[in-house]
Amino acid sequence: MITEQQSRIYLSPPHLGEKELEFVREAFNTNWIAPLGPNVEGFEKDIVSYTGCNGALALSSGTSAIHLALRLAGVGSGDLVFVSSLTFVASVNPVLYLGAEPVLIDSDEETWNMSSQALERAFTSAARRGKFPKALIVVNLYGQSADMDPIMELCNRYGVPVIEDAAESLGATYKGRASGTIGQYGIYSFNGNKIITTSGGGMLISQDEVALDRARHWATQARDPASHYEHTQLGYNYRLSNVLAGVGRGQLEVLNERVEARRAVYKRYEDAFSKIKGFKLMPEAAYGQSTRWLTALTINPEAAGVTADELIEALAAENIEARPVWKPMHRQPLLQGCAYYPHSENESVSDRLFEQGICLPSGSSLTIRDQDRVIACIEERIRGWRFRHESA
Repeated sequence: MITEQQSRIYLSPPHLGEKELEFVREAFNTNWIAPLGPNVEGFEKDIVSYTGCNGALALSSGTSAIHLALRLAGVGSGDLVFVSSLTFVASVNPVLYLGAEPVLIDSDEETWNMSSQALERAFTSAARRGKFPKALIVVNLYGQSADMDPIMELCNRYGVPVIEDAAESLGATYKGRASGTIGQYGIYSFNGNKIITTSGGGMLISQDEVALDRARHWATQARDPASHYEHTQLGYNYRLSNVLAGVGRGQLEVLNERVEARRAVYKRYEDAFSKIKGFKLMPEAAYGQSTRWLTALTINPEAAGVTADELIEALAAENIEARPVWKPMHRQPLLQGCAYYPHSENESVSDRLFEQGICLPSGSSLTIRDQDRVIACIEERIRGWRFRHESA
């Protein structure tokens, strides 16, 4: 039972410091409260410096960044867009905004990210039908980059631009490059639960600065350069505010520390659970470093004696927030009827990950004491099952 002393342990809460307030105070002191301003420009430059991309565009959300990237790729009504199935719906919604059709691609066992094997079968089917996708959205799940080389090779072979949804993986690397910088377009999210936050916000990055200038025009209501309000293209109110950009600038200064803290959280979970039968933590691919934005694992109920759902309920009873792994998009009512390509004809990896997966509290501000509480709750649940099983 929950006692007064058992404060809520959240899955991934914001972790603010002191530097953010300096940038926000500057915005107030200079009266740069409205959208745009020095913090927005500074935040974009900071992201460019951190990631090594050529240009960046600060936006109101990661979803708006995907929307603009799809429009830059020429996606329109009736077009196909290949998308990772194991993701949050925000990766797919912008495809629907444009009247296009998502084609959903499974994950692989080694990375939990897009399966190049499934992707190749999807391209083979597209070639047979004579209709190729206008773009591909690959999601870098839970802080780890997908294996981009085979994905880029396939997309380059068929002339399909790649949008790298790195909403969860700012700070991760792929073969020495920053996650989000390998595709033609990359996106980051600064939602409240992300590794760094602006409370709500996102970023579109690219090596193509001309394309980013077009997106910047669309993101500011596509206002033409005239003294009056003139509009010849469809635009959106997508720019990030100068106040929130100030929060982002302060957060970015400690991003590496936040990554180290989350990796330390993962390591303590790994040490605690590595010997529990049926527990398997999300692997880290050898080609780069994961941020471990969330510590995710699968639980084989036959070996562990408990299901992921039962553990989530047990943790909730102790005022601890845990979540299932993302429900795959091909199982969402919104996307019924969309084509889906599993990892192999006889295996859908993302279905199994969803059915057996759990995400544990992973915030960079999580104390060792609170993490011990999470671990103790899980171990107690496992011990209880073993006692009942051995007594039967």
